[in-house]
Formats: sequence, C-alpha cells, structure tokens
Amino acid sequence: MVWSVLGKVIQSNARFALTDRLEVHLDHVRMPAGKGGVKTKGRSLDLLSAITKSIVVVKAAFLCLAHALIIAMARGNNDSKYVSYGHGWCLEEPVEELLNSSGVDLSNDGGFKELQQLQQYLADYKIIGFDGFYPDRVKFSANSLSAKQLYLLYDRDSGHYNVITNLKGAMTKRYICNGCDTLYEHTHKYDKVCSLCTATPPCTKDQIKYCTCNRWFLSETCFQNHLILKVKGKLVCQWRQVCRNYS
Repeated sequence: MVWSVLGKVIQSNARFALTDRLEVHLDHVRMPAGKGGVKTKGRSLDLLSAITKSIVVVKAAFLCLAHALIIAMARGNNDSKYVSYGHGWCLEEPVEELLNSSGVDLSNDGGFKELQQLQQYLADYKIIGFDGFYPDRVKFSANSLSAKQLYLLYDRDSGHYNVITNLKGAMTKRYICNGCDTLYEHTHKYDKVCSLCTATPPCTKDQIKYCTCNRWFLSETCFQNHLILKVKGKLVCQWRQVCRNYS
C-alpha cells in the first residue's frame, strides 16, 4: 500500500535504489469533537473559556473574583457599563468599593470562605460557582432564593474566575432544574429521587457540604445519605466519585 501511494506522488524523473534507506513517518490524528461545535478534548479550561461565547473572560489576574462579580452584576442589571467591564475597563473603582464595603480580603485568592462573605454582602443576589465545565461540580451555591443569579466559572489549575453568561450554553445542557439547579439533557428525576444522594424524597437545600468524592451536596442530610445509600452494590460515595485530575 505504501509503495502504491509513493508511485502516485513521486515525480516521473525521481529514482532511488531498493538498497537505499527509506523512512516513512505516519501520524494518525483523530480530531476530538465536543458538544455545541466546540472541540473540548485536549484543550485547557482557559482556552475553552476564551472561545466559548457563553463565557466572559476576566482580564485581571489579581482580584479576579471581585472583577467577575462586578461584571456578572452589570450584565444582570443591564448596566450600560457592562461592555466596558467585559473588556476589563473601568473596573478598578467598583472592585475597590465592593471589597471595602464587604470587608473581604482577596489577597490569597477567593476560596469558599471569601465566597460566603461576598454572598452575605450581596444578599440580593445568588452566587453559584462551577468548577470547570461540568454541571455536577458546584464549587459554591448560596442558600438564597433570589432570582438574580451570578454564575461563575472557576479554573482550579490557575485559581482564576470567569463569568458564565449563559449557563445552558456553557454546560451544553438543554434544561435546568429549578429545585436543585441540576442541568440535564433529556430527563431529570428530581421529583422522584435526589440526583445527588439517590434519597427519596429529594433533598432540599440547606447548607452546601463537600465530600472527598469531589462532589457537593445540598445539606448535611444529603451528605450523610450518600455515605449509607447504595447503587448497584456500591455506596453512592464510591459509585459517583469524580476524578480530581479530570478537568
């Protein structure tokens, strides 16, 4: 087969002896394809954020959490400065005002504690942060009933926050459950069983709690359920573990 291909492409006046050394290098590449027309496999989260239309990339490397919240609030309030904020302009003053008024220190980046403090200050909003482009990796979800939701995208490798402007578009899901904020494609069993711990009836939101299986749960009860309930002979904690290296 190789000789047949060479015979078609080599020029008619090219000659070489059979005793000569012939090296053939073959690279077989299968292009990865993701949902929504965006190739995801093999691409870093910061690159995916830059090419995904449902994400506003925060330009600032320092105090990015405060920048992201200001941008998200401006978009939700139809602020005329939203476009400028999205380009990283005119953000110094509102960011400084937010941090001074809330008393939050972001010198060591923004973790769960800082998110809680900012949520307490921004009581009229509900902050929801996702750890990468995976619907079940909720880094933070406030216990708030506010309809003004601020969606953030967290990159654990760089510790950087960006803004999600279209949650279903970013996560490539068609629907969002109003009861537990679960994103799904076709069907969702929230009305029958808890999608996180498999308990019946479904758990309600109280105090979000994290487990070493790399998943977040709606309450202490939800957390305890996943440690004792089983699916296919395995504890839910073992059956639905999320790999920490898979991002």
